[in-house]
Amino acid sequence: MLARSSLQNFGALSSDRLVSSSAKKKHLCINIGHRSKTFKVFSESGTDLRRQITRIAVPSKGRMAEDAQDLLKSCQLSVKKTNPRQYIANISQLPGTEVWFQRASDVVRRLRAGDIDIGILGMDMFTEYGEGDPELLVIHEALNFGHCHLSLGVPTTGKWEAVKNLDDLKAMPEFTAEKPLRVVTGYHYIAKQYFEKVGMKNVVLLAADGALEAAPKMDYADIILDLVSTGTTLRENNLKELDGARIMESEGVLVARKSALLDQPQTLKVVREMLERLEAHLKAEGNFTLVTNMRGESPEEVAQKVLDAGPLVAGLQGPTVSRVFTRDANGNAHDGDFYGVTICVPQKRLFEAIKILREIGGSGIMVSPLTYIFDEQPERWDSLLKELGIEDYENFVPSYDEGSFDN
Repeated sequence: MLARSSLQNFGALSSDRLVSSSAKKKHLCINIGHRSKTFKVFSESGTDLRRQITRIAVPSKGRMAEDAQDLLKSCQLSVKKTNPRQYIANISQLPGTEVWFQRASDVVRRLRAGDIDIGILGMDMFTEYGEGDPELLVIHEALNFGHCHLSLGVPTTGKWEAVKNLDDLKAMPEFTAEKPLRVVTGYHYIAKQYFEKVGMKNVVLLAADGALEAAPKMDYADIILDLVSTGTTLRENNLKELDGARIMESEGVLVARKSALLDQPQTLKVVREMLERLEAHLKAEGNFTLVTNMRGESPEEVAQKVLDAGPLVAGLQGPTVSRVFTRDANGNAHDGDFYGVTICVPQKRLFEAIKILREIGGSGIMVSPLTYIFDEQPERWDSLLKELGIEDYENFVPSYDEGSFDN
C-alpha cells in the first residue's frame, strides 16, 4: 500500500482528494499526468477517487477581489459567504462548486498544484506566476475590470532628464556588465522575458515588497518595473514612464487547468455556464435598447427607412419591426399605420441615435439598459473546445447528475 505521506510528496494530491475513509484502506494506483501536475487515483475495485467538487479561486483582498465578485453578481452568480473571515464560499447557481479566496499569486500556484480548477485574477499575476505553463489556459482574456499595464519608471531629474524612451535607456553608457542597470520589481519572470526580448543584457533584478517608487530615491535601484494605472503615483514620486517601454496590458481574466477540464466532467460544465453568462453580460455592457413608434405603409418600408439612416441605428443584425395596434372609434383593436422599432445602441452614442430616429419619424422613444446579449454560441467556448481537442462536447461529457445549473 502506498502511504499518504508518499502521495503528498508528489505535491499535487491534497488529503481531501481521498474521498472516503474506507477507500483509504484499499490499494491505490496513481497515474501521473502532464508535467506531474495531475493525478488520477483509483481504488482496488477501479472506483475513481478524484475530487468531485469544482474549486473556483478568486482574489481575497483589494479592488480586484471586489471587482471579481461584482462581475459574478452581475451575471447572477452570487458568491455567498456565511462568515466574512472564511476563505471558502459557494455559488448556489453553480451546484457542485466551491469558491476559495486566495492571494492572486496563490491562485496561480494552487492551479499549478492541482488544488483548484478555475481562477479569476489579473493577467499580470497569471503571467508572472504561471511562467508559460502549458497546463494553464486563459479562457476569457477580457473581463473588463482591473485595467492597468506594466511599465518601466525612471527618475525625472539628473542624468535621467534626457532619457525619454527605451532606445535612450539602452544607449546609456553608465551601465555595464560590471555595473548593471538595477531594476526593482515584483515581476521577475516578466522582467527577465522582457529584457531578453529588447536585447538588454546588463541588467540585474532586485526584489522589494511594496513602495517600489521610493527605491531610486534611496539609491536602492536605478529604475522600477511596476503596474501603472493612472500614472499619478509615478509622477508624485518624480518618476516617469518611457515611450516604447510599456511591457504588457493587464485586466481581469478567467483561467483554468487543462487537465481539470479534460478529466473532470463537472468542471467543464461549470466553465461553459460561466462563459455563457460572462460573455452575454460583457457584450451587453454599455449598450441600451431603444424602442420607438414609426409610421409606415409596411414593416419592410419602415425597416428600410431605419437601415438607410445609417449603421448606428441598424441594430445588431438589423432593426426589429412589429405592428402597433391602436383602438378604432369603437374601441376595438386596429392595426393602423404605426410600427414599433427596436434597436440596440452603445451608451456613448445614445443621444445621437435618438436624434436620428426622430429625424426619420420616430416618436415615444423608450430607453432601457441591456443586461445580456446571448449569441447562438459563445465564441470563446468554441475556441476552448478546439484548444482541448474536443469535437463533440455532448458525447465527450456524460450526463452529470450532481444537480442542474439554475438562474
